[in-house]
Amino acid sequence: MEEALVRAPIPPDLRKILGVESKTSSKAEAFTRAFLKNSMQRTSKHDLDSMLSYKAVILGFTRPQKDKSKRSSKRAKGLSAKQKRKMKVFQIKPEHQRYELFLPLHELWRQYIIDLCGLKPTSSPQSVQQKLLKADFHGAIITVVRSKCPSYVGTTGILVQEFKHVFKIITKEDKLKVIPKRNSVFEVEINGFISHIYGSKFEQRASERSAKKFKVKGTIDL
Repeated sequence: MEEALVRAPIPPDLRKILGVESKTSSKAEAFTRAFLKNSMQRTSKHDLDSMLSYKAVILGFTRPQKDKSKRSSKRAKGLSAKQKRKMKVFQIKPEHQRYELFLPLHELWRQYIIDLCGLKPTSSPQSVQQKLLKADFHGAIITVVRSKCPSYVGTTGILVQEFKHVFKIITKEDKLKVIPKRNSVFEVEINGFISHIYGSKFEQRASERSAKKFKVKGTIDL
């Protein structure tokens, strides 16, 4: 209906007031086409080819948004320290506290430490000592040679667990002993090479100690 009003001829009384005259449909269509042709900006084929050749044309593509909730759910969630204590992850069951069960672990450790330190008759004690500082001692046979607590002195066994502040060892009597590192000196023997560990300077976890830089200096305290 609106299109019919637009195409309707101008009433005679308005023609006189406006000073215009009504055109025929063919003349009106020709005028409209000419007006639109002059008003609209035209792009030549050369300009179009140039734009497509040397410019990036954005076609309105957008990358789909990733669902962050699914991504976070795929991450492995470890146990908290409280959960580990509740589940007794680090506790050795009484039936497993047997010296003979850990002898294969000791043999593996001996081979590991010999390969790590390259123990030879001509090896330098200083170079061996530096490598031992960063070594893993799980499976080593250690002996307490000095301690501020006399009851610890002479205790010997296979190291089964190392924590930041304590060593847990299994003795030949199948007893689990917890020895604090602080104020204790430990002895380790490897193919005739005897090394002493000052526990007070050794209070790091095994994983932290492997990346730590130790300063070469003497010490006389426990």
